[in-house]
Amino acid sequence: MSVKKLLDLTGKVALITGGSRGLGLQIAEALGEMGAKLAITARKTDELEQARAALASQHVEALPVACDVSQAAQVVPMVDKVLGHYGRIDILVNNAGATWGSPAEDHPLEAWQKIVNLNLTGTFLVTQAVAKRSMIPNRYGKIINLASISGLRGNAPGMLKTLAYNTTKGGMVNFTRALAGEWGEYNITVNAIAPGYFPSKMTYASLKIIGEELIKRTPLARLGDDQDLKGIAALLASDASRHITGQIISVDGGISAV
Repeated sequence: MSVKKLLDLTGKVALITGGSRGLGLQIAEALGEMGAKLAITARKTDELEQARAALASQHVEALPVACDVSQAAQVVPMVDKVLGHYGRIDILVNNAGATWGSPAEDHPLEAWQKIVNLNLTGTFLVTQAVAKRSMIPNRYGKIINLASISGLRGNAPGMLKTLAYNTTKGGMVNFTRALAGEWGEYNITVNAIAPGYFPSKMTYASLKIIGEELIKRTPLARLGDDQDLKGIAALLASDASRHITGQIISVDGGISAV
């Protein structure tokens, strides 16, 4: 089989959480360009519609479904709506997430629970629903989790204090590995992308404070941009990665290597 055929996603259906903007929309664009039909979910209907229109301008079909994945009662109806429209889900990108800056000794419990509910529990619930309803019965699935280099290590002195975020992204790393071990028998691969800093709505305030220092510490001397996740997402969503599972791939300009 040719490499082009291995990377081709024509006929596949991909669900991207947090797909209305930022890294989620970047990945949606990549999978759509490779031929996948998309479902994108986020909390805000206006942002979903803007994303749908942007994807349509690129000749990519996308079904917008409003859902707050941190609210357990909303998850199964969202997945069922996607399945009702497309009939199957072949690719799941767990991108929805949030952060919170606070010294650990003063971290509000409410904020801790909010980050855990979205970044970890929401990811678990979406993944479970998609697998039980489509991937396991069809014996096929490609799951891509958005971890972070913040889940691979702590924060250096003088940098931001984001204990809940680091903890949940560390949890995402082993969620990926453990699930890969369990679901390999169903021909489901589970991998994670660990981005470094990319300009986005979530990182805007942080980058104003530490952006210049991060660039100085990065071997490639730059932040990520709106193209840098597309290649790895297309690879992990396609049959070109059929023998890759349980892996955490950093996309960070080399900062986690030094």
